Amino acid sequence: MTRSLRPFVDSGRYPTRGGNSVRPWIDGEPAFRRICQAIEAARHGVWATITFMWPSFRMPDGRGAPLDVLESAARRGIDVRLICWRPDEETAGLRTNAFWGSADHFKMLARHYPSVKIRWDRAAPGYCQHQKSWLIDADLDTAAAFVGGINLNPHSLVMPGHRGEGHNHDVYVELAGPAVADVQHNFVQRWNGASERAAVDGRWGTGSEVDLAFPIRTPPVQGTADVQIQRTIHPGSYFDCAAGEQTNLDQYCAAIRAARRTIYLENQYLEVPEIVAALDAALARGVAVVLLLPAVPQLAAAAEITAARRTFLAERARLAGSDNFTLCGLAGVADDGARRPVYVHAKLMLVDDEWATVGSCNLHHYSLFGNAELNAAFHDPASVRALRVELFREHLAADTSALDDAAALRLFRRIAEENTERHARGDPHWQGLAFRLDLTTYGQRPQF
Repeated sequence: MTRSLRPFVDSGRYPTRGGNSVRPWIDGEPAFRRICQAIEAARHGVWATITFMWPSFRMPDGRGAPLDVLESAARRGIDVRLICWRPDEETAGLRTNAFWGSADHFKMLARHYPSVKIRWDRAAPGYCQHQKSWLIDADLDTAAAFVGGINLNPHSLVMPGHRGEGHNHDVYVELAGPAVADVQHNFVQRWNGASERAAVDGRWGTGSEVDLAFPIRTPPVQGTADVQIQRTIHPGSYFDCAAGEQTNLDQYCAAIRAARRTIYLENQYLEVPEIVAALDAALARGVAVVLLLPAVPQLAAAAEITAARRTFLAERARLAGSDNFTLCGLAGVADDGARRPVYVHAKLMLVDDEWATVGSCNLHHYSLFGNAELNAAFHDPASVRALRVELFREHLAADTSALDDAAALRLFRRIAEENTERHARGDPHWQGLAFRLDLTTYGQRPQF
């Protein structure tokens, strides 16, 4: 085993486990359709960690609200448990689309959803419980887990080829095999240590007062992938994780350092000096890098630029000076035939067509140092290549299954550049969705 091929880390709670299957689900509609199917087929339990659950969100194919699907499972005897984020006063502006346990939420639960169990969990002040995971039938041989970044947000459900501004691109991976035990351990640790568990309004449902047992066995082998579950956990959040955990940061840096040919990244942000420095070093040794970010970032362009911020932006802009580097965004076709930006909400990285990570962790300070985050990193060339082919089929409207990773990234760059030229001419007839952005001015002036 070499670092180049399997750049896993040993700084966290969970080991690298062999014998797993990994299946990607790209965008919200396919992902939530599959999650609903898994819930409907569950034999023992459905446990989920939820950050945002918009009041207007509905599951695919007329299934109703997420709580409708979960209540239906609970009424047939399935143990349904949710850990929901409760924003504090510093993050109170995010309560609108969080199921945070308001008085109205409790009234709704009493009327319609008496059978589910919920605990609410605050984060460290100013941070977020940002994990998005679904665990099906923990402790059974058939246990499965979904780990990714897709919120219960209606903007996640529109398919990418024909959608306007505000719609999201995102990814989950479905896991089966020994690594599911670590997703279970994470859930139990958070359930038992949920900050609001003793508060009058800190839990819901008969049985929500009962703590869970940690897993004592791993599910049997289900495939060929090596998988490691990685996290960000703020120090002091849970009684048995007092020092916290930063394996998401460690993993990103280790994998970028290990890359030999290609790095493909999708993220909401590129805001961390450690990641920028690692990418700069990779480019210097000849690694090709394609980075997909939101064409219209959430960071305000008019925000005050401090001296430290100016230095960071200059260091980040230096990446654009490499011939091996490409920054892109996505834009779909709206109902009026014009192109509109698609918001990149995915958090993933593919290295050398052999190794990947998918999860909730953004490349900014909050996700890498303070939020609760959960990623699944995996080595399995067949699974990683399949994920790359599916992503590029969506983004480029091209089949790259006959190409190696280096050729596929060259094609990505060519098509993105051609689409940028078409956009400059006012021509919405692109190939796929990807177009090139300028990192030297990214986030400081509009580029679409």
